[in-house]
Amino acid sequence: MASPGSTISQASVSESNRSRILSHLYHHGVSSRAQIAKALDLTPAAITKITAHLIDGGLIAESQQTEANRRGRPIGLRLDKGRFHVVGVKFARSLVQIGVFDLAGKRISLHELPTVDESTIQRTIHLIHQQIEELLAGDRLIIAIGMAVPGPYLRTVGRTALVSSMQGWRRINLIREFGRSFSVPVFIEQDARAGALAEHLFSQGLKSQNMAYYLLGEGIGLGVVDQGRLVNGALGAASELGHISIDINGRPCDCGNLGCLEGYCSAIAVHQLIADRQLVPGAQAMTHRQACQALFDQAAAGDAPSLQAVKEIGRYVGYGCVTIINAFNPERIVIGDIVSAAGKPLLRAIQDVVDERVIPELNDSTSISLSCLPTDAIISGAAAVAITQFLNHPSLFARGDLSSGPPSHSSTSHSKQPAEQYQQQ
Repeated sequence: MASPGSTISQASVSESNRSRILSHLYHHGVSSRAQIAKALDLTPAAITKITAHLIDGGLIAESQQTEANRRGRPIGLRLDKGRFHVVGVKFARSLVQIGVFDLAGKRISLHELPTVDESTIQRTIHLIHQQIEELLAGDRLIIAIGMAVPGPYLRTVGRTALVSSMQGWRRINLIREFGRSFSVPVFIEQDARAGALAEHLFSQGLKSQNMAYYLLGEGIGLGVVDQGRLVNGALGAASELGHISIDINGRPCDCGNLGCLEGYCSAIAVHQLIADRQLVPGAQAMTHRQACQALFDQAAAGDAPSLQAVKEIGRYVGYGCVTIINAFNPERIVIGDIVSAAGKPLLRAIQDVVDERVIPELNDSTSISLSCLPTDAIISGAAAVAITQFLNHPSLFARGDLSSGPPSHSSTSHSKQPAEQYQQQ
């Protein structure tokens, strides 16, 4: 008789193999059983058994017969990325967006909540609940919810340890607030790591097992994928680039440090620079995103003071790239979010700093680019958080009854699952 430990181990191996097959189909499209067996180094018998389980669970299907195989049986297996939907929720300090995506990362809908301030955080929480419930009621293909939140996010506790300039978010325990609130599972990740997942899953450019997503939003964040896996840290607070000091005698930060990078090139810092130098008329009444975009538009139109400001901002961003390269040695650094909209002048200033300060061998082996995702990488990243869990834990989403379509929130197999139960791997 098998011991309980060996039973658990076998279940883990089986789930791992189901995940490997699902991931293979996700990344490579229609594949025959023989192709999957060869790619994953599994026996044909194992492939037959595991794929039968996935088919019975409604997660994959046999492909349509091809012209060359009209009289034969279906020759391939496929994961229909349009057959499942996920909700992505992006939390920034003053901005919350909620979108619906398919498994390919294609945006189906996007809704932005009213601008958030300290006095409206609880109201915003209520609106998030309301909006998600409406989405679940109207779309039976939704199988999971991903949330991307500012770091440092303490994943085992469920809250953000610091949200500079809007500390009220620290009082919100996201696991307690959302983890068991809906009829589909909820997964929460730090925003820059979510962005890294989005670039890793959805980017049409060069694929890399070692890449960094450098978030330039209302805060500064970093997500690192190393050998295809996220770098997390003991508490889930690794790679907090925004609170690395670039000036030990510099501006005080809410975290207690001096001269934090976030204080020089975040959207909030850029907005303050715009106001101090009176670069954009009416900037005080704008949101951070609006003020930044107005500055970048002026720079693109040839306004010299605006262009000089963009170059200064780019140098600060470049200091962050130097740290990323020296600390993590990624093949690629992808820069995204609000400040990345400054475009090529920003990128040139960044590269100038890297050329000055990084040893040639590391510099030559690292590409730096702006995000090319069609949707903001963080809201896409929130979706990617949910999609990654779908790929990593297929049994959570499987069901035996295939007669009414794909697994959905009407299924009891994953109802009210706690967010903390399935952490990013």
